[in-house]
Amino acid sequence: MKSNTAGYVFTLLAISIFAIQDGISKHLVSAYPPLLVAMIRYWAFMLFAVAMASRSPGGLRSAVRTKRPTLQLARGLLLAAQIVVAISSFVIVGLAHSQAIFSSGPLMVAMLSIPILGEKVGWRRWLAICIGFVGVLLILKPESGLFDTRFLVPLGGALLFSFYVVLTRYVSREDSAMTSFFYTGVVGAVAMSCIGPFFWTTIAPHDWVFMGILCLTGVSSHYFLIRAYDLLDAVVIQPLTYLQLVFSAIIGVAIFGERLSATMIAGAVIVVAAGIFTIWREHALARTRLKMERT
Repeated sequence: MKSNTAGYVFTLLAISIFAIQDGISKHLVSAYPPLLVAMIRYWAFMLFAVAMASRSPGGLRSAVRTKRPTLQLARGLLLAAQIVVAISSFVIVGLAHSQAIFSSGPLMVAMLSIPILGEKVGWRRWLAICIGFVGVLLILKPESGLFDTRFLVPLGGALLFSFYVVLTRYVSREDSAMTSFFYTGVVGAVAMSCIGPFFWTTIAPHDWVFMGILCLTGVSSHYFLIRAYDLLDAVVIQPLTYLQLVFSAIIGVAIFGERLSATMIAGAVIVVAAGIFTIWREHALARTRLKMERT
C-alpha cells in the first residue's frame, strides 16, 4: 500500500512538473528560437541519461549495447524533432489547444501498431479510435468556419510522438528500457547540438534563470516518472498523464490569457475518454494473452 501511494505521488509530481515545464518552454520560445531552447534542454537531459545509465546494472557498457542501432537512432531523432515541434506549438496555438491535440497520441499509437508491430485492433478499439478523432475534429473546429493551418503543427507533433512510442515498443523486444532511455538522451542531444548553434541568440540574464529551471524540471520530471513506473503498472500511470492537459490548460488560461471554447473542452473530454479506453482495452487483452500462455 505504501509503495502504491508513493507511486501515485511520483506520478502526480511528474505530471505537475511536465506542465510547469511546458509553461516555461512557452515563455522562452516566445523570445528565442525553439531549436536553441531544445538544445540547452537536451544537454541537461543527456547528462541525466548518462548518469542513470552509469548507475544501472552493467553500467554504461551495458546501456550502450543495442541490437537495434538504426531504430534507436531513429527514436532519438523523432523525439528531438517532436520536442521542437511541441514547444513551437505552445506559442503558435497555445498550451491548452496543443495539449488537447497531443492527447490523441494513444489513438494514433493504436493505429500505427497495426502495420509496424503487427498488432490486431478489435472493433471496440476501432470504435474508440473513431470516436476519439471526432473529438479531435471538435478541438480543431474553427470559429471562423475556415480550417486554421496552424493546427497542423500540434497534429504533426502528436504524430511524431506516436511514431516514437511505437518504435520504442518495437525495440523493447530486444533492448532494455535503460538502453532506450540512454539513446533517447544522447542521440537527441547530439542532433540538437549539430543544429542549435546556428540559431544561437544572446539570452537575457533573467531568462538564463528560466532556462536553468527548464533543465531542472526536465530532469526531475523524468526521474519522478521513472520512479513511478518502478512502483505502479503502466496501465495505472498512463490515464493519469492526461492530467497534464488539465494543468497545462490552467497555466495557459491563468498566466498566458488563453481562451477555451466549449467545443474545444468537449472535444478534449471525448479524446481523453477514448484514449483511456484504448489504453485499458490494450492492457486487458495483453493480460488475457499472458494468462493463456501460462495455461
